[in-house]
Parts: sequence; C-alpha cells; structure tokens
Amino acid sequence: MTASASTALKTLTDNSILAEVRNHIGHLTLNRPADLNAIDLSMVRSLQRQLNAWARDDSVYAVVLRGAGDKAFCAGGDIRSLYDSFKNGEPLHQAFFAEEYALDLTIHRYRKPVVALMDGYVLGGGMGLVQGADLRVVTERSRLAMPEVAIGYFPDVGGSYFLPRIPGELGIYLGVTGAQIGAADALYCGLADWYLQSDMLAELDCKLDRLQWRNQPLKDLQGALAKVASQRLPDPPLEKLRSAIDHYFAQPDITSIIEQLREVTVLDTHAWALNTATLMDSRSPLAMAVTLEMLRRGRHLSLEDCFAMELHLDQQWFERGDLIEGVRALIIDKDKKPQWNPPTVKALSAERVQSFFSGHGD
Repeated sequence: MTASASTALKTLTDNSILAEVRNHIGHLTLNRPADLNAIDLSMVRSLQRQLNAWARDDSVYAVVLRGAGDKAFCAGGDIRSLYDSFKNGEPLHQAFFAEEYALDLTIHRYRKPVVALMDGYVLGGGMGLVQGADLRVVTERSRLAMPEVAIGYFPDVGGSYFLPRIPGELGIYLGVTGAQIGAADALYCGLADWYLQSDMLAELDCKLDRLQWRNQPLKDLQGALAKVASQRLPDPPLEKLRSAIDHYFAQPDITSIIEQLREVTVLDTHAWALNTATLMDSRSPLAMAVTLEMLRRGRHLSLEDCFAMELHLDQQWFERGDLIEGVRALIIDKDKKPQWNPPTVKALSAERVQSFFSGHGD
C-alpha cells in the first residue's frame, strides 16, 4: 500500500454526518455540535451506508470517527425524538434501536481498522459507536459514561457485552450507577487505548494525512499514534477504589449493594461509599436491577447475543420500564422528580426483574 494511490474525496452524506477520504482514510464526523452530536436515526443510516461503501472500497484502508466541536464526541441517542415517537404511537423508537445496534455491530466486526477520537463527552450511544473501534483515543476533555439508569433505562448499545468484561466489578459499578469517568480511568478500565492532549488532535490529523502506508494498516496507525500519544496515565481514581468496588458490586442484588455501601466506615472509602449510595437512591430501582441482571448475563454471552438481549429488553421497556417517566421528569418537564415504579429498591420483586428476560433465547 502506498500513499501515491491516495484519493481525496469529500462528500456530505447528511447535514449531520460529514464524510471525507484523505490519504486512504475515511473520516466520519458527527456534525451536530449544538446538540453535543446526539445521534438520531438518519445519522445511524448515513453512518451505516458510508461504512458499507468504504468496506467495499479497496482504496480506503481505515476509518476515523470523531465529533464536531470541542464539547462532545457524542452525548448519546436523541432520546427526545424516541419519546415523541412512542407518545404519538409511531414506530421510530423500534427502528432506531434495531438499526443503531446493527451499526454498532458493524463497527465491532469491521474488516478495516477504525480509530475513534473520543474528545469531550462520550455517553450512551456514543459509547456504542466507539467501543467496537480498534484504536480508542481519549483526551483531557473526555468524559465517558453509560448514564442510562438516570433516566430509567439500561446501558444498551453493546453495554451488556463490554461493561462486564472490564476487570473485576468495575463495569457493573459503571453500568448500575451511571458514574462518569475521565481519561485515566478510561485507560485503566480498558475503555480506551490511547491518551492524547486535545491540542494535539490537529497534529495527529497531519500525521495521518502524511502516513506512509505499508502492508498492515493497523500497525501503521498505531505507529502514528505512538509518536503523539501515550497508553497510560498516572493515578486513575478507580484504581484506589478497585477493591471496594469489587466487593460491594459483587453483592447479590441492588438492595444489598446500597445497604452495604451505607455501612462503610473505612476512612479512605467512606465518602465515596455514601456518595455512591446517595447517587443510586436517585436512580430508577427497576433500571438498576434489570441492568445488574443484564450485565451478569452478558458476561457469558457472545457480542451478537448481547445485542439480541438488549433488543429483547427494548421491545418491552417503553411500555413496562421507567424510561418514559424518566425522560418526562428530566428532559421534557424538567421537574427532576421522576415517579419511579416502584419508588424504592425494597419494593421491587425479583420476579418482576426476571420477567423482562422471559422468552429471550427461546
């Protein structure tokens, strides 16, 4: 492979997705900076079409994903449009999840290297786009989370696969609480591969534009990153909490986790434990409990089976879950007083949690 075969082609697949090929690299940009690059169905379809086309194009050796602006790669799915779809009796929300998961799976299985530039917020659906990438790059502005339980939902987009595969119980903690992490913790958890100062992103682009291709595109890209980025950062906060997280988030249910967190007296974890318990008290009990069960099941499933399980939950969740109430309280009315059903973890039966998984895999 030589740079002399490079073609430069700039297309606009959609106002919200920009596509460009430079030096054999397909660059895809989520282009809704005012909305923190939240992804909707038209964007999913544009991304899928472009990735399919580049997969067949021998002149494209690799793909780079990024978000426009300096605040977010992608802050998740456009949940307001899904709420409106359900309330109006339309099927948009059903199509969105099926096609979004198919796109995420495409990235996981893509036969050409994918680089994800995870600058700014990478939340929910944004995590689904990047966790299948071969080279995941964070910056000092990166903030990663699967925050779905805050709105009465569960961490989907492959979260049931990649979260429980984080060492120990760290992924369970992140999924059940919706806690947000920075670059050092992302590297520590294995949710990112490289760290790059945000002011060096332009320099990385220049290096990619001048990259001399050999016969192994992934190694060529790793070589370019090695010149400007690092793979470790000192003192990830979660490292100090690791033993506590592994203990408390291995408890059998949400009630046990919260009760034990409230009993912590060890000085170096006391404040964290109380803050975590208080955070969990604000989350949907149903969403947390279903998330805990889903992640523990996902630990033993293939990637494809994890997506199938998430889709199975989706097909019930708008009717039976807490998402509609969570969106109403936090996004529509903004009263920040969701009426969760049930209101407390102690009022939630194990039978109700298990009922969401009934029929999956039959």
